[in-house]
Amino acid sequence: MKRVLLVLMVLAISSFASEHFTKKATLKPVLVQKGPQKMWCNVCGMNLKMFYKTSHAAKLENGDMHQYCSIRCLAVDMHKHNIKLEDVKVVDAKTQKLIPALQAYYVVGSRIKGTMSKVSKIAFGSKKDAEAFAKKRGGKIVSFKEALAMAQNSLDKDIAMVNMKKHKKMYPMGEKIFHKKCHNAHLDLEKYHAINELKVDLKKECKKLKEKPLQAVALYLWDVKRVHKQILADDIFVTKDEKCPVCGMFVYKYPQWAAQIFYAHKHYSFDGVKDLMKYYFKHKDGIEKILVRDYYTQKTIVAKDAYYVVGSNVYGPMGNELIPFSTKKAAQTFSMDHQGKEILSFSQITPKLVYSLDE
Repeated sequence: MKRVLLVLMVLAISSFASEHFTKKATLKPVLVQKGPQKMWCNVCGMNLKMFYKTSHAAKLENGDMHQYCSIRCLAVDMHKHNIKLEDVKVVDAKTQKLIPALQAYYVVGSRIKGTMSKVSKIAFGSKKDAEAFAKKRGGKIVSFKEALAMAQNSLDKDIAMVNMKKHKKMYPMGEKIFHKKCHNAHLDLEKYHAINELKVDLKKECKKLKEKPLQAVALYLWDVKRVHKQILADDIFVTKDEKCPVCGMFVYKYPQWAAQIFYAHKHYSFDGVKDLMKYYFKHKDGIEKILVRDYYTQKTIVAKDAYYVVGSNVYGPMGNELIPFSTKKAAQTFSMDHQGKEILSFSQITPKLVYSLDE
């Protein structure tokens, strides 16, 4: 009996060992970005050495190089830059070298935890290595184009998942650490183009911060403090006690969806364009301005100048939404990526259409 138990324990240990896989660089990582910020993801600020085996790199039109912790962050940056697929590289998880992504074999959906996504996507330079990895840890083998399409299709759900974790843990942690250890820091949040640039100065100002608390403070400053300043500058500001007059939800919890109607001596805030329009149709008299936020850039725009995508697979706090964009081109891109049914100007939105979104 003891021998049987011993054999089972050995098998269990062997099985665990075969499952072991680290995303960390075990060889000297190839970091292609310039400057002291090169060790952090350009989009989310994560340490590239810690997530090296899922990292990607891309050359922009101006020749600059961006590097990302994951294909998810690459997909995010593709909304901002015209990145050609042939200019994307990925780390071969076996050799740890950067290779052209179009030549890679991706194992999608293995038992390895995803990076910034629910579903892992790990690349290999050879099909044989990909098959060996999938045999041990599950998943299916796809091309770069297929893996990228998966990342783009799940982008909104992945962003929502990450944002929930940020709000629950990282932002409160970052705020606490910032006020405790960085209260003398002098940082102009408007001068940084990306979060990894902020982390360089933050590391100098808040000495002796290890990577996790450093990332928490960076996220708090970048996502909360910086965005709050932008909101103030762009005229949309929502206090914590403002509720949507249509559904009763606290609007400050959903800043990316916030919209406002201004009258001479008062204004109302809404947790989405859909509820704003419900209010608008019944209270048109005396309106001075209506503001909404561009879905991609998060910049405030005049509602009557915006373009709205209807019927997409992206949902707001109250479900189906009218999603605003400052340009028709941006609306068309979003509509193609997210199965939008039509693009409307403000004047084309009708009460019938708005209420049909609740059905």
